[in-house]
Amino acid sequence: MKKVAVILAGCGVFDGTEIHEAVLTLLQLERSGAQYQCMAPNIDQLHVVNHLTGEVTEDEQRNVLVEAARIARGEIIDLAQASADDYDALIIPGGFGAAKNLCDFAINGSNCTLNPDVQRFTQAVHGAGKPVGLICIAPAMTPLLFGPDTACTIGTDADIAAAIETMGGRHQACPVNEIVIDHEKKVVTTPAYMLAGSVLEAASGIDKLVTEVLALR
Repeated sequence: MKKVAVILAGCGVFDGTEIHEAVLTLLQLERSGAQYQCMAPNIDQLHVVNHLTGEVTEDEQRNVLVEAARIARGEIIDLAQASADDYDALIIPGGFGAAKNLCDFAINGSNCTLNPDVQRFTQAVHGAGKPVGLICIAPAMTPLLFGPDTACTIGTDADIAAAIETMGGRHQACPVNEIVIDHEKKVVTTPAYMLAGSVLEAASGIDKLVTEVLALR
């Protein structure tokens, strides 16, 4: 049975992992007969957003690992303690936490940098020839994680696509129900809630991504 690492970035679309995307990923992994292990960096979030109002909550701080544990029902490990040798593949769901906590793309755009544990673990998985899937905004990290000319998609957002191209990536426009595959680098991406208007639409691409990530291994 294949075992897949799933990196989470907190809990909630505006400051952490997009919950629907995470749950859909875990559901499709189980449906496909794979095991998974959730993990997250043990760091403070960039900030906390009130998901009712969309406003940043002043003077409040939350921990990415602690918040991500909500999605994982407590079954989660510190990314710093994870070894790529233990897994057959990796998937990173989206949500703005991927661009705020796993890297600083939301702040610095094409000049962004990666969280060191995200970089170490993801590049170790990739360096071992294992497939990696990235969902929603998470593919913005593609050029930094996998090198220049890696094919990826965040859907059709022109500004984010341009930033990815500036960083050396090869962005391809993609509808919500499709995926982009870089077969040489074993990287799979899908837009999900960059375009999705419903859980069902998000699932249409995520299901394909999970299936392809498992097939590439």
